[in-house]
Amino acid sequence: MALRAIEIIEPLLYGIALSADAFAVSVCRGLAIGAVKPRHIAATGTWFGGFQAVMPIIGFYLGAASKDYIIKYDHWAAFVLLFIIGINMIRESTKKSCPTDADASFAFKKMFVLAVATSIDALAVGIAFAMSGGENIWLTAIIIGIVTFVLSGIGLRLGSIFGIKYKSTATVIGGIILILLGTKILLEHLGVISF
Repeated sequence: MALRAIEIIEPLLYGIALSADAFAVSVCRGLAIGAVKPRHIAATGTWFGGFQAVMPIIGFYLGAASKDYIIKYDHWAAFVLLFIIGINMIRESTKKSCPTDADASFAFKKMFVLAVATSIDALAVGIAFAMSGGENIWLTAIIIGIVTFVLSGIGLRLGSIFGIKYKSTATVIGGIILILLGTKILLEHLGVISF
């Protein structure tokens, strides 16, 4: 059965929005590394993309397990989660400097901490996805992981060339996309729009 366009577009939007934190950290890491090599891009993309793919799946199953208890309010829960994440991302965009932990190290512990830190939002989005009645979490997670892999690599390269110029813009765009996706979920469940 062929996928509808919305079944690809929505996961792509989630991927773009959720990869904003990974992109921002990658820009900072690119600035710290200087001469970015393919192995740097592969390592950064694998860590960030991998965690961004796994976290929504975990969140989805956590959300699905508790959905029966809040079924009357699930669309509101999804909206509130995405709205709060989006607002926090926009607020974080005002920080012009790079975090102190975004250095050039590729040690396991450093990458693990950064990957978890940049993918916590994806866990919450997975919960929201379950609350909104989303069905194809595996396709969504794979697309989110691929988009994050690609954008992390781009961020690393841009950071090495331009510094932190694009960090704030990416975070604002990611926040706005999550707010819009949350609003879409709410309006669909209220019967205002349908896709």
